[in-house]
Amino acid sequence: METFKRTPLQLFNLPQHFLIPLFQRPYVWREEEQWAPLWNDIRRITELRIAEPSSNASHFLGAVVIQSHEAQSRRLTTWNVIDGQQRLTTLQTLADATCALLAEAGHLKLAGQLERLTHNDEIFVEEGDSRLKVRHLNKDRAAFDEVMSAEPPVDHADLSNAGSQIVAAHAYFSTVVEQWLGVAEGDAYAIKARELTAVLLDGLQLVSIELDASENSQEIFETLNARGTPLTAADLVRNFVFQRLEAEGGDTARAYREDWPFETKFWMKDVSVGRNFVSRSSLFLNQWLIARTGEEVSPQATFNRFKSYVELESGQSMDDLLPVIKLQAQQYESWTEAANRPGGSLNATEMAVYRMQAGGIELLRPLLIWLHEPGKNLPTETIDRIIQAAESWVVRRQLLRLSGSSLGRVVAEVIAAYSRVPSTDLPERIIGHLARLNVTTTYWPGDEELRRALATEAAYSRLPRGRLRMVLEATEDYFRAETGQPQIERKGYPIEHLLPRSWKETWPVGTPDEVEIRQAHVHVLGNLTLLTRSLNSKVSNGPWSAKRSALQDHNTITLTGRVIKRTEQEDWDEKLIDERTMALVDALSRIWPVPEGHHGKVVDPQTKAGDWVELKHLMEAGLLVTGDRLIATHRDYKGKEGVLTADGAIELDGKRYTTPSAAGRALRTRATNGWYFWAVADGRRLRDVRTEFQNSMPADEELTFDVK
Repeated sequence: METFKRTPLQLFNLPQHFLIPLFQRPYVWREEEQWAPLWNDIRRITELRIAEPSSNASHFLGAVVIQSHEAQSRRLTTWNVIDGQQRLTTLQTLADATCALLAEAGHLKLAGQLERLTHNDEIFVEEGDSRLKVRHLNKDRAAFDEVMSAEPPVDHADLSNAGSQIVAAHAYFSTVVEQWLGVAEGDAYAIKARELTAVLLDGLQLVSIELDASENSQEIFETLNARGTPLTAADLVRNFVFQRLEAEGGDTARAYREDWPFETKFWMKDVSVGRNFVSRSSLFLNQWLIARTGEEVSPQATFNRFKSYVELESGQSMDDLLPVIKLQAQQYESWTEAANRPGGSLNATEMAVYRMQAGGIELLRPLLIWLHEPGKNLPTETIDRIIQAAESWVVRRQLLRLSGSSLGRVVAEVIAAYSRVPSTDLPERIIGHLARLNVTTTYWPGDEELRRALATEAAYSRLPRGRLRMVLEATEDYFRAETGQPQIERKGYPIEHLLPRSWKETWPVGTPDEVEIRQAHVHVLGNLTLLTRSLNSKVSNGPWSAKRSALQDHNTITLTGRVIKRTEQEDWDEKLIDERTMALVDALSRIWPVPEGHHGKVVDPQTKAGDWVELKHLMEAGLLVTGDRLIATHRDYKGKEGVLTADGAIELDGKRYTTPSAAGRALRTRATNGWYFWAVADGRRLRDVRTEFQNSMPADEELTFDVK
């Protein structure tokens, strides 16, 4: 066994294969836990190298264990990957996604350097063998091979393995790298492209443990992954706190008894953050640090950043700082316990905690801690306005299913930028900051985009159930407030489809078109309501007259009561669903408003909320019309044309395709990004028409930040 410290270039430079064995678990890394932290570290190192050209900053990725393969190719060295396949797969997808972007932008030399990390040169590859350096032999093989071999630009949604986690990783890195690089022209782009390539080649460090074919790889694997109970961040902080307190001559026994709050059941509980579990005390200390430093602190860095803050920045003795931590921990516990109660009205802070829990995020907790910092003494009205604006920014992005991976950085930036602003100016300054965000990863969506997206969005199937229920509860509370009623109980009430999911037997329609239209209305927002208890399935799926009567007998919820009243003279149908959808969206726009005149324009509209835009939206906006010819742009398919149908599909060679990529794939028999492949008669690609649509909101007026 030999151990080496290697960069990706050193590890991957030779012609070789790294085999992921059949028995290895599938790829499981995800955005919040691994991809986003990795990208944030890479971006930070790259920006540091740009700012300080003499810097040789690097980032350590961990260890991989590989074992030489007994059956060697004549030309290629072959390794079995014993441990570390998750990070190797992630590095490969990141390098390939970046390579594709640079090739599209004309930086062929840089793209070629990255390609040699992921693909063997053809001259070394046996006839019919794959060029890929990492080869999955397990269930991920098809997905990895497809996305890594797809011709750029890759339409990830149209790949055969679009649901794979590996494809999702490639799509994530394609998006964040493209947004960070910016417009593909000029010196700024070239500098970013060069430095990012350099970091991917030699700015990352891996420890490579390399075994001979005869060595016992299972023994090494078990040693590296030995079971145990590692110390949490809170454990490390506690040890540091009381060692420092003792060095200061403080009364450690009294301090532990009176000022260290984290030994109770509440704080020792493991809570879910994304797909990981951490102790609540560790999570609080991480969020408290963000609130104190105005920096995005990764969970892994909590202890080191706490130690640095105390020793170099706080200006307080531990005896003085510990009671402050205790006070804010007590506030935090109070908010959480209030949010967990099923009944009783919540104030804005407690409701924000409840809504974050329902939405599966912790994003705004550092902001809440900061707003309630001892000595800040902000008026309640100021706190409530800031919370409303921050919630609007987050919830609107959630409703559009936009990534949240970069939002923590913005929260930290807000804290850092406005810590010394007078309380009277604070809401306007923070609201203005959020309104000026203008890239897809962080922008604040406007009313028109929200309305367009939710008008046809299958909200029930596309939004997590807890988040959807929270949105319906917020709407219910908004309607109740109009008549002075208390907030709805937070008991996890069932979500009911007014037009049932199983509608065909008791809610029949005639033509195939009517069937398609009705089915498209089942899961939209306007067809959903809350009930205090589930209806009997026979009643739920029965005709509207019987269902309406049952709703009327048992209803105590305003959302449902308004539907009952609206259908006194007519049955529930698609027209009423559309009306109610718009009414609910209007209510959501008032619950979580944006500043007057704010439209959510971005400087990178080609990537803005692209997954919900369809050809029918371009037709509704008047940018395309029925019968428009769509012309293939690829050199091998010049002259091939499709025709746009009235329902937003493409007719090609007598067959109908519902997306541009599906039509392109049918023609080319391989994964194709149809938004790039097809052009309209004047030469614009569908991508350009989509960009025009996405950025077609009215021109921004001078913003006034009156969020009521």
